[in-house]
Amino acid sequence: MARGRKRETDETLEQQIEKAQEKIIRTKAAYENAVDALQKLLDKRDAQRKDNLWKAVINSSKSYDEILRVIEDRLQEENENC
Repeated sequence: MARGRKRETDETLEQQIEKAQEKIIRTKAAYENAVDALQKLLDKRDAQRKDNLWKAVINSSKSYDEILRVIEDRLQEENENC
């Protein structure tokens, strides 16, 4: 009898381990899909931001070099204040 019960327990334990492994595989796949979806959204947002920034530069009365100089000066000021 004891051997029969032990096999049932071992089989149940093995089944539980297998189910846990399957759950990990499913969860990992879902996680990877979510990461991929997030990356696509971040890439899309970055592209929109670049487009908006470039449009602002083009529509500005300032030249590209003037805009760049202002940005660089502000960065330098921030670094000096840190």
